[in-house]
Amino acid sequence: MIRPSLPLVALLAVATVSAGELHGIQPGDINRNADACTDFFDYANGAWRQQNPIPDYMDRWSRRWESGEVNKEHVRDILTELSAKTDWPQGSAGQLAGDFYAACMDESRVDALGSKPVQPWLADVDAIQDTAGLQREIGKLHAVGVTVPFGVYASEDLHEPSKTIAHVYASGLGMPDRDYYLKTEPRFVEARAKYLVHVAKMFELAGLAPEQAKQDADTVFAFEKRLAEASFDNVQLRDPQLQDHPTAFADLAKLAPAFDWAAYFDAANMPHDAVNVMQPKFVQQVDKELATTPLAQWKPYLRWQILHAAADSLSRPFVEENFAFNGKFLAGTTQIKPRWKRCAEATDNQLGEALGQKYVEKYFPPEAKSRMQEMVKNILLAMDDTIRELDWMDEATKKKALEKRATFFPKLGYPDKFKDYKGVVVSRDSAWDNVVAASRWNVADNRSQVGKPTDRSRWGMTPPTSNAYYNPLQNEIVFPAGILQPPAFDVTATDAVNYGAIGVVIGHEISHGFDDQGAQFDAQGRLANWWTPEDNKQFQAKGQCVVDQFEGYEIEPGVHHNGKLVLGESIGDLAGAKIAYRAYLKSREGKGPEPTLDGFTPEQQFFIAWGQFRGDETRMETQRTMIQGDPHPVAKYRVNGPVSNLPAFREAFQCKADAPMVRAEKDRCEVW
Repeated sequence: MIRPSLPLVALLAVATVSAGELHGIQPGDINRNADACTDFFDYANGAWRQQNPIPDYMDRWSRRWESGEVNKEHVRDILTELSAKTDWPQGSAGQLAGDFYAACMDESRVDALGSKPVQPWLADVDAIQDTAGLQREIGKLHAVGVTVPFGVYASEDLHEPSKTIAHVYASGLGMPDRDYYLKTEPRFVEARAKYLVHVAKMFELAGLAPEQAKQDADTVFAFEKRLAEASFDNVQLRDPQLQDHPTAFADLAKLAPAFDWAAYFDAANMPHDAVNVMQPKFVQQVDKELATTPLAQWKPYLRWQILHAAADSLSRPFVEENFAFNGKFLAGTTQIKPRWKRCAEATDNQLGEALGQKYVEKYFPPEAKSRMQEMVKNILLAMDDTIRELDWMDEATKKKALEKRATFFPKLGYPDKFKDYKGVVVSRDSAWDNVVAASRWNVADNRSQVGKPTDRSRWGMTPPTSNAYYNPLQNEIVFPAGILQPPAFDVTATDAVNYGAIGVVIGHEISHGFDDQGAQFDAQGRLANWWTPEDNKQFQAKGQCVVDQFEGYEIEPGVHHNGKLVLGESIGDLAGAKIAYRAYLKSREGKGPEPTLDGFTPEQQFFIAWGQFRGDETRMETQRTMIQGDPHPVAKYRVNGPVSNLPAFREAFQCKADAPMVRAEKDRCEVW
């Protein structure tokens, strides 16, 4: 997020020198036929995109995404080494990760097994004879991560985040979100038609006759549509106030009396403590389904959800049909990822900390962590300066904001203590059975935290993950080793490049603590108001400027961003760019300016690094899916949107006041 205006920092004079030991941006990626002041997204790395079309198996492509795929090659190399050895001690990290990957890679065995691994699960559904049996089956599926039609997970108490409680949430849809079931625009109508065909085909692969498969698909869709009608939309899902419903355990029975909550929590080894019901209306709809929907309709739904969860771990026909709908239709990719990539992703997803230690040993040297720590420190200090200089926030609110900033807890690279996965049994016999075993452990590990003090050492991403996140309940910013690789972060790059790439990401995650969601949590991570009424009113107005800006961005005629959906991420990008730039200038104090490289000043390198890091080429099908449900804007507007508001960008490229990349002063957005 971002806060209002910083006084303009005078740009430093620099001497032009040839590239030295530290390199700058990628000059060959720049589209020299484009104008930075007209379309910075096209200018910053348009040449790279022209020369590097999206691979058939990807839905978007840039140096960043290419780096993510190279990162998977690193993971593959580790897993190949681990799986080549068959005498690891049973239950060791090497045995678990190695055998999981080996079983996944044994495509001939997976194909020979067909649907056999999942048939016992389907048979269990067929054997359900009463509501009690149905509820036991729901609990059994939840225990391995198939959260239908609702889910329960352990997370911090919204009002006492030092304690972990159970949260009951809405789940159970086979399409991306509720709007796919309800909206009348042609793309949603088409999605529903293709989904019905997809579900029927999956049923046929599992052994149903075509007519029965079609009938069951109709039943599944009708069931899921009723759930969708009771679900929040994507904008509502971003509002923590709407999902704050502390409920005494005894009152769960009043909310949903048809479900035996005591038996469920006992089977899950969770205490009968108060919970948070995130969507009470949805839970009431589930209760209604339990009370009134015949088992003959529940069974196809549960069978479908099992097949939906298992598809990528089964034989080729299941994988290809799953890809046809989710990959080709929804994402626009024309080719499925190579098997080794899918297996590397699956291993990281299920057993990421079993291979994480080996990953950081090879690919995250101590000097990288040290330099990152310095950058994080500088960007946090820049956020402090920004807050102090705000002209629209009174001193009382500033004090609270600075208190919150002071409690930020950065995590870099990897956990201090890796999970041991004790008790997980993985073999080379069945890829699906391994997924079940690992999922069961991960679910139980999460549930084991309910009723305990919150463990701040736990991570929500694995070390090889190329991503980052902010958790408002712990006020933590987390950067796994997987994202701390070029082009996001490079120990051989200038500060201008690193601050422009990973620095903006750091600033982005810090800003999430002060975006439309994060600003509702205080310094202790509690969902609590710390704003004066007048300051909050001004904050909302500044956020509305960002909403209006992104509402104006279309991906095709008539299809534009939902400004409220992308508000948090867009505040994060705007603030991230602003405070990272400020931190970069601050980092050079006492050192002197960095040199001009390849004809670009350090200030220009900073912004180009952002454009080159974020400059994804994205398939139109994926853009449509993003517009519908992703809180992140599409790449073009993630690049152009923030910098068009920044006077420092205009100065760096000497843009004229009426240039397309310069928003008029009356329209300029500035939150932090």
